[in-house]
Amino acid sequence: MNSCKEVPAMTAMLIDNGNITKFLDSVARDRLLVAPVREEDNVVMFRHVTGGEPVCLDYLNASVSPREMFFPATEKMFAFSTADGGLQPAEPAKGKRVLFGARPCDVKAILSIDPVFSGDFPDPLYLDKREKTTIVALACTNPSHRCFCATFGVDPAGAEGADLLLTQLESCYLAEAITPKGNDLLEAYRQFFSTASGGHAAEKNRLAGAAAQKVNKLDTGGIKELLDENFELPYWEELALKCLNCGICTYICPTCHCFNIMDFTRGGTGGVRCRTWDSCMFMNFTRMAGGHNPRPTRKERLRNRFMHKLKYHLDRYNLPGCVGCGRCAGACPANIDIRQIIKELREVAQNGR
Repeated sequence: MNSCKEVPAMTAMLIDNGNITKFLDSVARDRLLVAPVREEDNVVMFRHVTGGEPVCLDYLNASVSPREMFFPATEKMFAFSTADGGLQPAEPAKGKRVLFGARPCDVKAILSIDPVFSGDFPDPLYLDKREKTTIVALACTNPSHRCFCATFGVDPAGAEGADLLLTQLESCYLAEAITPKGNDLLEAYRQFFSTASGGHAAEKNRLAGAAAQKVNKLDTGGIKELLDENFELPYWEELALKCLNCGICTYICPTCHCFNIMDFTRGGTGGVRCRTWDSCMFMNFTRMAGGHNPRPTRKERLRNRFMHKLKYHLDRYNLPGCVGCGRCAGACPANIDIRQIIKELREVAQNGR
């Protein structure tokens, strides 16, 4: 993965607006390219593209994060045969891959779920895709009113976790290689780039500073300590009255990683085992074989979700379980907003309730 090896001296180049499509056309011929695409109803999604023409760069953030490039919604793990007991592992990802145009919050989210799949029981399917992918981040210089990434240490114009960072300037993009992977990508398509100057770097820094001033930063002081010491807060009962347990928040969250494993067969002696996205907000997610369910009501399930975002992930990996993208707040049909939860938990921590 790309979080430890960095290029000693950051390589900075320029690419004109008119050359972006040509650059992506060339990349798509050589590698699998996933990039943001504007679809019907103005929805932006990360899709596999075969060229640069449909790629959208003038967007705030995609409706769904690009985590599916590494952790697909449905993924074949292996095929099996009951006749001979044989197993055929899923084929590894083929060739080099490029994730292009991901915002810094979504890149940070990938770093947050990396340890889930690379811990004591490494996941070869996830790690294979991570190793073969070069991540090109797109700096966020005009954050949405819902963005609160700075709350969790994310720089909206930053490069943490990316191999290459693009920042849109007035008439071009500044491309900065962060890792050897990013440098290799610049070198492989150098014909589309020109040399950057100190003036371009200064313009980038000005835009980054302005973006940092726009993004919301909430005070989380005391919340972790409150949750460490108080599991049965009455607050969760109050909040659960609003929740529909629809699970939409978990499906669009870039750091959620709950999954189910199912076997499929169409008769005969063979079948496939697949991993599919699941949600801790669903009643049956924790139901055990004997029928017992440790999270029987909406209160327990909602509490678990926000405890995971604000406490459990920190406990396990020393990383926040939220990156402040604001998607859940925008999509929740009951208007449950994690920003409001953070504020209210702060009040509970300060005043008791």
